[in-house]
Amino acid sequence: MQRILALDFGEKRIGVAVSDALNIIAQSVGTIERKGIKNDIKNIRDLVEEHDAAKLIVGLPLNMNGTEGKSANLAIDFVNELKKEINIRVEMIDERLTTAQGERIFLEADLSRKKRKKNIDKIAAQLILQNYLDSYKHKKTS
Repeated sequence: MQRILALDFGEKRIGVAVSDALNIIAQSVGTIERKGIKNDIKNIRDLVEEHDAAKLIVGLPLNMNGTEGKSANLAIDFVNELKKEINIRVEMIDERLTTAQGERIFLEADLSRKKRKKNIDKIAAQLILQNYLDSYKHKKTS
């Protein structure tokens, strides 16, 4: 079974997570500092190859009412460019509560605001992927 890579797309950074070989557990692998679309795509391509990923999951930051706002449109545009440059299956999934969930985890861990800000993209990507893996596993068993 090939791994799945997940991205939490942001204007300054892209959080990255990868599944284990059995696609059960998501693990953060860091962030990509955004330095232009071509550079971002090259970094993602390198990660896809490094982790032998078969699929990319990208968080879609919908508004709380389910509509697409500026952030969602930026993420969709980015994914459309990504699909042109990387030959891999790409799915977008609703990520509405992952950043808030990540913030809660960091608050419970008593991390400083500076450390939370630095790490939120990594944990958000991990939560996006874990939610995807859990829902996929649930679909297979029901």
